[in-house]
Amino acid sequence: MSAERHEFQAETRSLLRLMIHSMYSNKEIFLRELVSNASDACDKLRFLAIQQPELAGDDELAVELAIDKEAGTLTVRDNGVGMSRQEVIDNLGTIARSGTRQFMEQLSGDQAKDSQLIGQFGVGFYSAFIVADKVTVRTRRAGADEAVVWESAGEGEYSLEACDKEDRGTEVVLHIRDDDKEFLEPMRLENVVRKYSDHIGLPIRLKGEGDAETRVLNEARALWTRPKSELSDEDYTGFYQHIAHDFQPPLAWAHHRVEGNLEYTSLLYIPSQAPFDLYNREQQHGVKLYVKRVFILDRADELLPNYLRFVRGLVDTADLPLNVSREILQSNRVVDKIRSALVKRVLDLLDDMAEKRPEDYAKFWTQFGRVLKEGVVEDPANSERIAKLLRFNSTQDSAAQTVTLADYVSRMPEGQEKILYLTGESLPALKNSPHLEGFRKAGYEVLLLADRVDEWVVTHLTEFDGKPLESAARGDAEAAGKIETPDKARFEAEFAEVVGKLPEALGGRIESARLSARLTESPSCLVVPENGMSRQLLEILKQAGEAAPETKPILEINPEHPLVERLKQAEGEGFGDLAEVLFGQAVLAEGGQLDDPSGFVKRLNKLILQQTESRLIL
Repeated sequence: MSAERHEFQAETRSLLRLMIHSMYSNKEIFLRELVSNASDACDKLRFLAIQQPELAGDDELAVELAIDKEAGTLTVRDNGVGMSRQEVIDNLGTIARSGTRQFMEQLSGDQAKDSQLIGQFGVGFYSAFIVADKVTVRTRRAGADEAVVWESAGEGEYSLEACDKEDRGTEVVLHIRDDDKEFLEPMRLENVVRKYSDHIGLPIRLKGEGDAETRVLNEARALWTRPKSELSDEDYTGFYQHIAHDFQPPLAWAHHRVEGNLEYTSLLYIPSQAPFDLYNREQQHGVKLYVKRVFILDRADELLPNYLRFVRGLVDTADLPLNVSREILQSNRVVDKIRSALVKRVLDLLDDMAEKRPEDYAKFWTQFGRVLKEGVVEDPANSERIAKLLRFNSTQDSAAQTVTLADYVSRMPEGQEKILYLTGESLPALKNSPHLEGFRKAGYEVLLLADRVDEWVVTHLTEFDGKPLESAARGDAEAAGKIETPDKARFEAEFAEVVGKLPEALGGRIESARLSARLTESPSCLVVPENGMSRQLLEILKQAGEAAPETKPILEINPEHPLVERLKQAEGEGFGDLAEVLFGQAVLAEGGQLDDPSGFVKRLNKLILQQTESRLIL
């Protein structure tokens, strides 16, 4: 049978070009990736053999490296689950993982920077082309009769045809480039395996040439089963990079063994870099699940809540059956206890990092802070602990998200009883919001919340350390009433008629109008009435297709501003135009969209022309 010719997916061709042109600064990484893939294949066979023991037979599962200097090849061989023809097409002909396009868009052309992205999309196999000008893969699925051979030079296409292969598993044959013959030296391979793969829990054997003895290169003992006293930071980092397929070291980890009524071992990691699908809540997440050191699930999301989906690692327990299914996991008391304990471990880890390594915690917050905030809503039992871990911008420190709620409370002036915050679409818009003017003048700090999730967070995080949280954009904000306004009584008398006319002039788009104590520079702003929803929350509900009660804002005007002063003299159409300009400015100032932008521009131009003409006459 002649070989079939297939073209690579466009994204795959682009990626291969980057690989072939030495995108990696550290070429030896290819061996770690191929050995990890082989190890995963053996783990998957162990799992299948729980129900079908005949698939595994009596063979010892292992990974083998074979050198042929004369042919110039290095072979990475395993006796794991193998692949069917369709699986070969799916796994080797495409980058069959979500986020590929985003990955390609992130590539910058900077080799050192771009190399950090590989590994986040299941593309480890393609690293073979870093050192090989041709790769041949022979594989046979466990329990299947057909074997196939895949071959490519890493250009635009690959070939696929049936072949003879007596045993199950996969062998990857790398035809090593002349410049990379160092990877045909036994000592070089041994050093790479010990550096990156010593922790893998099955033997990695090196088969020498001729009569050279086959020897095991690694410890061949599952790392998490070894005492912590035997393990170095390099061991933990190497294992993380193996299971997470991440080239960056983790920020932190926690390794615990629990014995007694419940027996399990957990090894949890906090990554240093977020994957591209972090904000896809539907994407499967979770840690690996082992039962008595037998691999069961790659992403057991039942073991951690969604807001901790950034955590990597594993759990190995003796208290679940080997044939455990997702249905059993979802309603199992043992799983519930493990889940509760794991959440505590992660939060303890974050607490420790925040207290003892604030620079690392700042890195964590930049990558994962928005996801952790979801825990305030999703995990009421731990919301208080999570609240202590939150970081914010504020009017006192707007350069970075470094302000804690405890920091805020410690700086509250005498007489302030509530924690003030302001939500909006972006940090620049919040920093320049007219709502803040009076609070700044009075010395009140306001938290600036620009993440979309913040609207949901503050509806559930109603207080901290006995201090209620309150929006600075609310019409009845407690602190606003404490801002001193000179000549308040005189202004109220002078503008009583103006305030009364504004709702009608604006066509009922506002609940009411009133003079403002919070404005010192801007002419107007919109505030939320008592028990009303903020504009941001209404917009989020609208975009989500959810029904929301109609909430009309209150228009506050600054009686000391020249535009507002002109309202007293304006009549008829002139009054309406000025009212529309004040309302439109207030909408734009909080990041909203105008219903009639063209009409607003015409009125604004008319106002400018009138002002210019008045100056010319004078």
